[in-house]
Amino acid sequence: MSRSEAIYHRVVIWILLIVLMLPLLATLVYALVLEWGATILPSGFTLKWLVELWSDPRFLIALWHSLLVCFGTLFLSLVLILPLMFVIAYYFPKLDALMNTLILLPFAVPPVVSSVGLMQLYSAEPLALTGTPWILIGCYFTIALPFIYRAISNNMQAINLRDLMDAAHLLGASTWKAALLVVLPNLRKGGMIAVLLSFSFLIGEFVFANLLAGSRYETVQVYLYNMRNGSGHFTSALVISYFMVVLIFTWVANILNKGKR
Repeated sequence: MSRSEAIYHRVVIWILLIVLMLPLLATLVYALVLEWGATILPSGFTLKWLVELWSDPRFLIALWHSLLVCFGTLFLSLVLILPLMFVIAYYFPKLDALMNTLILLPFAVPPVVSSVGLMQLYSAEPLALTGTPWILIGCYFTIALPFIYRAISNNMQAINLRDLMDAAHLLGASTWKAALLVVLPNLRKGGMIAVLLSFSFLIGEFVFANLLAGSRYETVQVYLYNMRNGSGHFTSALVISYFMVVLIFTWVANILNKGKR
C-alpha cells in the first residue's frame, strides 16, 4: 500500500468515526448547556444537569440495580455454560449443531410475548418473582446465552481443544484438572468478548425490565423511561452517563485483559 493510499484510508476512517459520533456529541453538548431553544447558539454551558443526575438517589439506586442484575447474570451464565460447553466440545461434539439451534430460540419469541407468559407464571405463589431481580436474571440469562456460547465456542475451536487435552493427559493431568488449568486460561479472550457483548446488550435492555419489574425494581432504562417527561437536558445527561458507564467498563476490562497476557 502506497503512502497516499494509507493517508486516504486514515481520512476515510476518521470521517466515518466523526459521522458515527455526531449523535453522541450532540447529546453531550445538549447535556452541558443551560438553555438552547430560542436562539441558534446555546445561552451558556453548565454542569448542572450532570450534578443533578448524579445527586439523585433514585438514579444511583437504578444504576446499582442494573449493574447487579447484569453482573449476576454474567456470573451465572459463565458458571453454568462453561462446564456444559466443555462437556459438549470434548465428549459430545456432534451436539454442537443442536446447541447452535437451541441458543437461537430466545430470539424466536418477541420479548413482549415472553413477558406476558412469565407474568402469568411468576406473579403468584409459590414463585412470586415479578418485581424482583431474580426474574430479570433468569430472563437475561436467556438473552446472554447466544452471545456467550458463540464467542466461547469459536475460541474453543481456535485453541484446538482436543489436542490440548491429549497433551495434558500425556503429562499426567486428569481431565478436569486439564480443563481447569490448561483449557480455561486459553478461553480468556473468548470469555472477555462474550462478557463485553452481553453486558453492553443487557444494561440497555428495557422490555423485560419494564414489564416484569418496572418501578418495583427500577433499572437505568426504566428510570430513563419514567423521566422522559422531564427536562431534555437532564435526559441527555442520563444518556451520556449511561454511555460513559459502558465505556468505562469496557476500558477497564480491556486493561485487565492486556495485563494478563
